[in-house]
Amino acid sequence: MKETARYGFILTLICTIAAGLLSGVNALTRSKIASQALAEEQSALKEVMPQAARFIEVKPDQQILYYRALDSQDKLIGFVFKASGKGYSSVIETLAGMFIDGRISAVKVISLNETPGLGMRVTEDSFTRQFNNQDALSLSGVQAISGATISSRAVMDSVVKKAQELKELIKNEK
Repeated sequence: MKETARYGFILTLICTIAAGLLSGVNALTRSKIASQALAEEQSALKEVMPQAARFIEVKPDQQILYYRALDSQDKLIGFVFKASGKGYSSVIETLAGMFIDGRISAVKVISLNETPGLGMRVTEDSFTRQFNNQDALSLSGVQAISGATISSRAVMDSVVKKAQELKELIKNEK
């Protein structure tokens, strides 16, 4: 009995020290992680709407609905939005830029966990480049990847669905 209590005390002491160390490391790295995430987000925004000089978040609540893309004279040139859809084995998140006239400027896959080889091909330039200058509501010129049809469709359908939602939200912004 005495030995069990001693082992319990040692285990509690080890867990307390480990939790304290983890908490300290978290406190030290929190700001660096946040700034790195912000830098990655800005880079991705610039990648899907390279003509924009700056981006303004539109978030009526705490969640960002979309970004307004402005040129160097602060003229609205388009919008950037996140879209997500269920792929073959995971949710695929994309970032898409859309000009005021409803054409897609570019699409970037920002998060997925699809089947290595086939499903991951939706991140390739040969697929994402097909979206450029396509009508956001139809994407008629975009071809699904053979062997990764479900993943391809998830990207295409999520972009079209989110573009339709965005068109409704921004009717009066132009």
